[in-house]
Amino acid sequence: MSMTFRVVARASRGFARAGEIVTPHGIIRTPVFMPVGTQGSVKGMSPEELREIGAEIILANTYHLYLRPGVEVVRDAGGLHSFMDWHRGILTDSGGFQVASLADLRSVTNDGVEFRSHIDGSRHFLSPEKAVAIQEALGADIAMALDECVRYPADRGYVRDAMRRTTEWAKRCKAAHRREDQALFGIVQGGVFPDLREESAKALADMDFPGYGIGGLSVGEPKEFMLEALEHACAHLPEDKPRYLMGVGTPEDFIEGVSRGVDMFDCVLPTRVARHGTAFTAAGRIIVRDAAYARDFSPLDPACDCRVCRNYTRAYIRHLLKAGEMLGLRLVSYHNLYFLIRLMRGIRASIVAGAFKGTVQEIGDLCGSK
Repeated sequence: MSMTFRVVARASRGFARAGEIVTPHGIIRTPVFMPVGTQGSVKGMSPEELREIGAEIILANTYHLYLRPGVEVVRDAGGLHSFMDWHRGILTDSGGFQVASLADLRSVTNDGVEFRSHIDGSRHFLSPEKAVAIQEALGADIAMALDECVRYPADRGYVRDAMRRTTEWAKRCKAAHRREDQALFGIVQGGVFPDLREESAKALADMDFPGYGIGGLSVGEPKEFMLEALEHACAHLPEDKPRYLMGVGTPEDFIEGVSRGVDMFDCVLPTRVARHGTAFTAAGRIIVRDAAYARDFSPLDPACDCRVCRNYTRAYIRHLLKAGEMLGLRLVSYHNLYFLIRLMRGIRASIVAGAFKGTVQEIGDLCGSK
């Protein structure tokens, strides 16, 4: 079975849309937030808890799984779904972003990327064909073509060369891809330069991928540059294919991205900030580790109906965090993921109802939608 996508509703103004992605492991209702399970595990969360909060798809990291435990282990376990006991959707990235972040430990050529493992310093080479082969062995529902992600700021000439290299790699990835039950997405690059984003999007659209990632954003650039680049990418991608804004995951970014026609998001932010005691709420973020919450016996978010907010207080969670108890990190992680998934459901419901305004001011109302 191959992946299919359809738009079921459009906002009355702007480019927001609600859709459905059908995969071999279930239906994904878009717009959607994908929790990140870097090493085959969403930090602090069990698969049972992810199902409980309503996650329909998660993201796993090709680079990390390739290095540890190794592709052969996952393949011999029956694929990533069986290995981690997650039988809903999985998207795997190509490893391009992680390899790019190694800086002095890697070298990029037109053939691919040579890099040293951050674990033991061993040498490896990742070509477009190898990136596809790894993801086919992992068995995700959606795989990503290998790309070169350039951090901001960067010279325009280098960004142009990296974008065109990414385009050539996309061709090679598509030629190498064989699994009919796995969709391969191309990735738009081009930094903060609108004309390069347009060139990249048009070239990838001509290749007719089943979906498209938009990479290389939220890597240090000002927000207005990100949004302009995003608009130029979306404007030249097919209307009948899902669009995935990679690595972007604040509530405000969801609103801005959906308003511009994005369907899929992922980010490590909700679990990362949870480990430092920060919780998302309808009224904004709170740092529950702070002394102000030592005797606050209200829930993390009075507007939230998640299991954490129904049963635990800010004071108790602060105590756990200050005492170094793992439960504190798990409770805030659970709440943050629930909050973002519920927010995305609220956005989707408002699009279907014709009430989506696309303003960050409506986050409080949207995240309260059931």
